[in-house]
Amino acid sequence: MSSAFWKIFRKSGQTFANLQKLKTKTQSYNNVRGFYRHQALYGAIQINMPALSPTMTEGTIVKWYKKEGDPIAPGDALCDIQTDKAVMAMETEEEGILAKIIMPDNSKDVKLGTLIALIVEEGDDWKNVTVPDVSSSPAPDTPSQPAPEVSQTVAPSGGSVPGIEIKMPALSPTMTEGTIVKWYKEEGDVVAPGDVLCDIQTDKAVVAMETEEEGILAKILKPGNSENVVLGDLIALIVEEGADWKDVMIPGTTVAPPSAVPSAPQAISAESVVSTQTPIASSIGHITSGIVHGVGPAVRTLIDNYAIKLEDLRGTGPNGYLLKGDVLEWIRTKNLTPVTHAVEPPPQVSAPPPTTVAPPPRVPGQGYVDIPNSSVRSIIAKRLSESKITSPHSYTSIECKVTKAAQLRKKLLKEGTKVSMNDFIIKAVAVALQRVPEMNIVWEGDNPVQLQDIDISVAVATDSGLITPIVKNASGLGVEQISHNVKELAVKAREGKLQPQEFQGGSFTISNLGMFGVAEFTAVINPPQANIMAVGSSRLVLGTDNTPEPVLTVTLSSDARVVDQLLASQFLEAFKAILENPMLMLTSLPPRKRQVDTA
Repeated sequence: MSSAFWKIFRKSGQTFANLQKLKTKTQSYNNVRGFYRHQALYGAIQINMPALSPTMTEGTIVKWYKKEGDPIAPGDALCDIQTDKAVMAMETEEEGILAKIIMPDNSKDVKLGTLIALIVEEGDDWKNVTVPDVSSSPAPDTPSQPAPEVSQTVAPSGGSVPGIEIKMPALSPTMTEGTIVKWYKEEGDVVAPGDVLCDIQTDKAVVAMETEEEGILAKILKPGNSENVVLGDLIALIVEEGADWKDVMIPGTTVAPPSAVPSAPQAISAESVVSTQTPIASSIGHITSGIVHGVGPAVRTLIDNYAIKLEDLRGTGPNGYLLKGDVLEWIRTKNLTPVTHAVEPPPQVSAPPPTTVAPPPRVPGQGYVDIPNSSVRSIIAKRLSESKITSPHSYTSIECKVTKAAQLRKKLLKEGTKVSMNDFIIKAVAVALQRVPEMNIVWEGDNPVQLQDIDISVAVATDSGLITPIVKNASGLGVEQISHNVKELAVKAREGKLQPQEFQGGSFTISNLGMFGVAEFTAVINPPQANIMAVGSSRLVLGTDNTPEPVLTVTLSSDARVVDQLLASQFLEAFKAILENPMLMLTSLPPRKRQVDTA
């Protein structure tokens, strides 16, 4: 058979015995046969009900934003899911076509892990996707196929007292695994609802895990500093008060059994087929004058392992094609055993006499240190890469004189109120968003949504990576209160003590590198937001009366799909006016009527 056919055939995971059972379509033109994939060869990515809150066990699919046949990309919101806490959007990390929605709108009480949708690769016939039957497993195709191995269950260990299982929770929507940093409770300690059991490092921050159970912490199965603990893994056991916690029973696990008897080499199964159509040569695996033309790797391996003569074999496939089942039938009929091929030992070579080699001279700068990448930095890199790919970034800059803001800050400092220039910038952004509300926008799936609340995300650098805690309702706070909130959030961020609601969400982000002497820079939009402002350091320039004035440059990065240059310019114009005249921060400005670009 042609190499193209074998590439497709091996990826399909099928065998020669059941190839004839597939209803493949063929066409013949000038003795050339074309092979088209049957739906049984299609591979689909399964989308299961995720854990969107630490205590979620089931959920309701409220609404699908995508319909069958729609193309999807990483970061797209597929549907809204009602958890035990709130309605949350479920994003996908896959790319392809949404082929099948198994759980439609308003599907209630869907258990975690339940199959809810299927995705296929672009170009695949999504209408003919095969929905897997999880209730049953396929039977062997032929008697020659070995029976499928059955997984074995390891019996519970430990004592006889049953315990309440505590598993690794989902402490952020994008979390897939975590690190148990530290346990606050020890084995034998009494626990009550609301008690903090341990700190868990998620893909966002270190979050305290509270318990909803009451009893005694009987067994810690994942100690402190346990890394890469997958969601749902058992981490601890709790028993009721009064029970013998030292005699707790550790639940068993299910593992695959070891192979009892070595079998003949089998064909290698692989992922699903990726090509939709491949022509195949007309001479496929038939025997002519004792020579096998284009037989597959499984047939060749069997012939070699059992030292079978080609002229003794007879193919039963179409046009005398040799099938794997033909070879297995011959082996079974003749009661053959694998032949051990003798391996000729390598010639003995006498070792050369040892010689003393002087070490190479040390050259400065040749050493290096491997630095492991944290899960937080990996997630940040992934999200920002997706942002640059999916969001067309548009950049707009403006210079602002901060003379009056600097004078007001000095006056407040003399009166004992410690505020920074960044606090004035946050307040100016919040008031500007009131003035130009079209900028207070985020994405929900494929739809932009204008928010009523003005929540400003402030970028904070930590040892584990960048995080953006949120100043809630910034437009309704004074500069002094904003300063207090920012300081409190920054401390919690650096200590890894932020709660999910303190860094998830926000409608606009500010990234300030001015304190490091950076004159100006551009920032990457933080999805699902549509805007981020990069703030540079202030510098002295000569004013109109030849007196030096402090000036800083801000650069706005906007998602060009929803924010055009005119809207961005109107926002920066409003921001500049407010920052240069701090008294405007104390007034309630009406929304500006959007101008029409007549250029």
